[in-house]
Amino acid sequence: MPHIALVEDDKNIRTSLTIALKGEGFEVSAYEDGAAALAGLTGSGDGAADIGVFDIKMPRMDGLELLRRLRETSDLPVIYLTSKDDEIDEVIGLKMGADDYITKPFSQRLLIERIRAVLRRTKARLETPAEGAMIKRGNLHLDAARHECLWNGEAVNLTVTEFLILESLAQRPGFVKSRDALMDAAYEDQVYVDDRTIDSHIKRLRRKFRQVDKAFDAIETLYGVGYRYKE
Repeated sequence: MPHIALVEDDKNIRTSLTIALKGEGFEVSAYEDGAAALAGLTGSGDGAADIGVFDIKMPRMDGLELLRRLRETSDLPVIYLTSKDDEIDEVIGLKMGADDYITKPFSQRLLIERIRAVLRRTKARLETPAEGAMIKRGNLHLDAARHECLWNGEAVNLTVTEFLILESLAQRPGFVKSRDALMDAAYEDQVYVDDRTIDSHIKRLRRKFRQVDKAFDAIETLYGVGYRYKE
């Protein structure tokens, strides 16, 4: 039974989501703000969860700060709940290590589908992949079995979603991958995501690689078409 850490300051949303998630067979620990969640997840509270669903704007400690604190010791997959006007928060959240986000107002069914998709991707990466699931492209070394990414021998820490997108691009260098193709590689069962989600992941991938190599330019944008990896 997957364990969800739900962090939402709106009591009505928190209560309705808790009921819906439990109705789908999830175990739920619900918190009213980031400070309570941090204490519960890292202290003597409920303990480790399998996935987090965090609102961004909350009192005491917001979702961005909560994720920053958790990323010091944890790779917990996280989906952000964000207001429709908070695009900058979406980008910052993905940059900090969130796996996905969903914009309010949203249907509970869509959120549940996104949760299951992230859990499946995480589980798939923890299982031993088929032999040969290793890619070497110039300075890039991807090892799916270890969920390891190296650039010029230096580790680049990627979320599951980022790894799947990069893996899809690097499998066929020089070939253009549309956003739809990258969505198919990173999201199962036709879970709906919009173009901005893929664009945000690409931006974050570039930032991470440029932290170890300022000259990194291996991911090209073809405006109106998609992206491609060049060696």
